[in-house]
Amino acid sequence: MSRNKRGCCGCGCLSSIISLILSLVLIALVVLGVREAFYRYMYPVKYETYVSETSAELGVPETLIYSVIQVESGFDPEARSEVGARGLMQITEETFEWLKTKADFGADSVTFEDLDQPDVSIAYGTYFLKMLLEEFDGDVPTAMSAYHAGRGSVHSWLEQKKYSENGLTLDEIPKEDTKFYVQKILRAMKVYDERLNGKGAQNENVARLQRNVDRFLDTYVVPLFGGVFEKIGNRL
Repeated sequence: MSRNKRGCCGCGCLSSIISLILSLVLIALVVLGVREAFYRYMYPVKYETYVSETSAELGVPETLIYSVIQVESGFDPEARSEVGARGLMQITEETFEWLKTKADFGADSVTFEDLDQPDVSIAYGTYFLKMLLEEFDGDVPTAMSAYHAGRGSVHSWLEQKKYSENGLTLDEIPKEDTKFYVQKILRAMKVYDERLNGKGAQNENVARLQRNVDRFLDTYVVPLFGGVFEKIGNRL
């Protein structure tokens, strides 16, 4: 059998190289597929109509609304917290009653128990986000610190130079669980920004392929790895 000057069979080497490349491509596709399935499981897009309509009406980014729902309740409309918050966006009764006093929002017939309804929870939760963003100069970390720790706590932090230079937004969040909460919100916003806005430039053929891939992931991969994703997500 003839060999080239490097002492290797041309056909055999080429075949091995092609096999290696195909193997690497397959591994990459599997890794990317599992990664995408993880994000689809941990950061789902649900209640799209309610979210998009409320976002447009109140001027709060969809990415922030989805992120709060994901972090607060994991998209469980009947979620409850240890302090009695309920619904997708985990509003406490005290906050709910305060929001109802606002002249430009809400209806007298709506009750705290109605927060178990996705549309009601999204409406009140998003309105609360709108008020916090307006109160804290549009700064998401500061507003979300107030969503988690309370407006009073954040205002007391803003009065201290070691936490805020300008007295309007936080440079540092002193409470560890609130700091971790804000980090989770910002991480989720980044994921949702990619999921909602990262595919806008696709042509129709690519979009059709993406829809087929999404269907495959939702039907087979996500259910198969759901338990594993849950454990990984809880550690983040």
